[in-house]
Amino acid sequence: MTARFARTALTTAIAGVALASTSLTALAAQTITVGHTTSDNSHYSVGVDAFKKTLEELSGGEFTVEEHPSGALGGERAMIEGLQIGTIDTVITSTGPLGNFVPETYVLDLPFLFADYDQARCVLDGEIGQELLDKVGQNNLVGLAWTENGFRHLTNSLRDVKAPEDASGLKIRTMENQMHMAAFEEMDVHPTPMAFPELFTALQQGTVDGQENPVSVILTSNLWEVQDHMTLTGHVYSPAVMLASPVLWDSLSDEEKGWFTQAAKAGAEATRAEVSRLETEGVKELKDKGMTVVESVDKSQFQDAVEPSYSVYTDQYGSEMLDKIRNSECLAGS
Repeated sequence: MTARFARTALTTAIAGVALASTSLTALAAQTITVGHTTSDNSHYSVGVDAFKKTLEELSGGEFTVEEHPSGALGGERAMIEGLQIGTIDTVITSTGPLGNFVPETYVLDLPFLFADYDQARCVLDGEIGQELLDKVGQNNLVGLAWTENGFRHLTNSLRDVKAPEDASGLKIRTMENQMHMAAFEEMDVHPTPMAFPELFTALQQGTVDGQENPVSVILTSNLWEVQDHMTLTGHVYSPAVMLASPVLWDSLSDEEKGWFTQAAKAGAEATRAEVSRLETEGVKELKDKGMTVVESVDKSQFQDAVEPSYSVYTDQYGSEMLDKIRNSECLAGS
């Protein structure tokens, strides 16, 4: 009886230790916030899912990931500011507002810089992309990985736009980005910067006539409900970037930093795959939902119209980074 009691007591003690260990692990798990402005069925959200899965697996549950979509933590600029002071852990953002913090990234917002996805991804995945991420790291932010929105296209509620003159007079929502605004001004368009979470209501109320975004955003944000016309201008390739708070980053070990970097790259890969899928399937879906789509576009007309806007960049920042991109192997022959 004594031996049996001893075995029972030992088993109970071991179970208690195991339970306590499990409880301590659960308590020790750190929740990482990921903020973005697109919906929870968007390409960004696909990337967050991959980031979450990878980080939680690599860390063995040491970190858990909590997504905050649809601008729940604020617009992109506000979230970047949150990163800097440590109130938000990680953010996926377009490069539109990033230039306000890291001016060197404005080069990526120049119109018609890249001819296709292969060129853009090649540049961002190479030395130039890393150099720009390093610049991000010098501005109280941590650049984890380049991800993607896609090529931006023009939509509006008033008329088909087949040539630059057709856009004259339209009030178009843009990001708070001087490169984008200058390009539209060259087409006699009235650029109206506003945070993305405000856009749908502004279109619904007629505060602006139109906007410009990739197919992925137009579709998953239901902009087709308040926009009748789309033109596949592809005027700007819109990258996105996953950023981390330096407050979070400085608290991590080198091994943990490696987990975050690997998870961010997995998220970027998943996002790009979704963008590619939507780019081919999304136009048809938007047509099915009632949008008229101008697909055959003489892009050279639009390119000529906005070419003077390049001086807004080169006058302030010179042409060194622009020349690096244009002369890179990625753009060879273009």
